[in-house]
Amino acid sequence: MNKYEIRTQKKKDAIIQAALDLFRDKGYTNVSINEIASLSGVSSVSIYNYFGNKEGVIKECARVLMQEATQLVNDLLLENISFKEKLLRAVSICAEKPHQLLEEYFSQEALHDAVFVDLFKESAGEIQRDILQVFIESGKREGTIDASISTEAIMEFLDAVASLQANWETKEEYQTKTAEIGKLILYGLIGR
Repeated sequence: MNKYEIRTQKKKDAIIQAALDLFRDKGYTNVSINEIASLSGVSSVSIYNYFGNKEGVIKECARVLMQEATQLVNDLLLENISFKEKLLRAVSICAEKPHQLLEEYFSQEALHDAVFVDLFKESAGEIQRDILQVFIESGKREGTIDASISTEAIMEFLDAVASLQANWETKEEYQTKTAEIGKLILYGLIGR
């Protein structure tokens, strides 16, 4: 990285940290770009240049927070366990991590901001899709997933499952049903 790129990255990091601090306390709706600029020490013009708008900032915040989940899932690919076990763990991480991050990092006021929660979940969902797509391709290479089924069709199936998950309200319900759905994904209705 040259000096300009280093300076730019430091500014972006400051913006994301300031945004996370403000979103954590006040939610999304009650935070302005000017507040983020003031707290980060970066001009609002730079924020618009780097992220486009406040929605772009929240997407980058989600990406930063989801890095841990991404790393956990990438590490799974290297583990010496069956592909089925890897996939079940990856689905579990992807299903639980966004909820865990919301509970750990954000205040009750922020969690009552429906716009914030929806944007965060949407951004986390995009990251989850990328993670699962890597797993699908890996499974096809290993011969565990039928290569005749397109990755696109598998992703659409998983999107349908994810839309079910959006209706689950409690953490316990989420954990129980995620395990059950995982079995349905691997074994279907008839099972083995």
